[in-house]
Amino acid sequence: MKHLTPADPAPRDLGFAMPAEWEPHVATWMSWPADDELWFGHLEGVRREYAELVRTIARFEPVELLCRSAECEADARKRLGADAANVTFHQVPLDDSWVRDNGPIFVRNADGEVALVNWEFNSWGGKFEWENDNRIPEYVAEHLGMGHWDRPEVLEGGGLEVTGDGVGLTTRSCFLTETRNPGLSEEGYAALLSDTLGVRHLLWLDGGLENDHTDGHIDTITRFTDPRTIVTSVAEDPSDANFAVMQGNLEALREMTDAHGQPFRIVELPLPAHRLEGAEGRLPPTYANFYIGNGFVAVPQYGDPNDERALETLRPLFPDREVVGLPSRQIIEGGGSFHCLTQQQPAGPVWTGADATPSAAKV
Repeated sequence: MKHLTPADPAPRDLGFAMPAEWEPHVATWMSWPADDELWFGHLEGVRREYAELVRTIARFEPVELLCRSAECEADARKRLGADAANVTFHQVPLDDSWVRDNGPIFVRNADGEVALVNWEFNSWGGKFEWENDNRIPEYVAEHLGMGHWDRPEVLEGGGLEVTGDGVGLTTRSCFLTETRNPGLSEEGYAALLSDTLGVRHLLWLDGGLENDHTDGHIDTITRFTDPRTIVTSVAEDPSDANFAVMQGNLEALREMTDAHGQPFRIVELPLPAHRLEGAEGRLPPTYANFYIGNGFVAVPQYGDPNDERALETLRPLFPDREVVGLPSRQIIEGGGSFHCLTQQQPAGPVWTGADATPSAAKV
């Protein structure tokens, strides 16, 4: 396993890029919920819903489950029971469960080899504890024997959507905040993500949901379902604080083009009809925080009148996958849902980094 730094050849120089989420996975990485205080007293309900998510994913692909203590592993094994057969347990120091943001981002080269990028994580601008979570990518790389790049920039996986053919989508409200990478401009991010993740065409929306502690991650509002199709959240009540922001995003998306200069197909996805309140004010429930796996899509449900409408909207977009609605009413108390709680490891042999020399055939 080789560590690479910004002084070494960049992932792009070695032919690496971030694959789309719908491409085959070898596993899903997750982190078992542990801290009742972080879940505002809802840990029991959160673990119940989380176990159902793990069981569902494990029906389709292996799960690599990080547990911060013996108690967490014992609790997970008890709840999963026989369904733990496709789950590998790891005891690792953790602060929280949002592995989409604190975990690695995997990249793959033209030979199908998989490496990872280890970004800095500061808990969405210093909002919570993060020192243990910031070490997760290094643990994953060591466990897999995987070559990887250690980057000095702060970047969360939930802040970026990719098509796998060079197009990326993010929000200004998240990436341009001064609590992440002060002074890094839109142009700077475009160059950074081109070098590290193979994003050659970076698209920007303005903002996300009200009271989202991530500052508006793209994966809570707008998602690619294939290289030509974008599903985006809309609010139906003009008096809702989310209405104008979501409408602005919708209008902006209609003006954007894909990797071939063609307009995207834009599909509107309703937000939940009912406003949900939590310990720190309004919660950001959304159906856009679905997770795409091998043969399935897991969609959060909130006991809301729009739950079934969301499933009916998404099913035609994934004709070859089972679109599964799972409860997330307790999980949303922590501010996120299924996509935030998962990180896909793309299928492919592990790249150890032994051959870290640029090759004209791979660039």
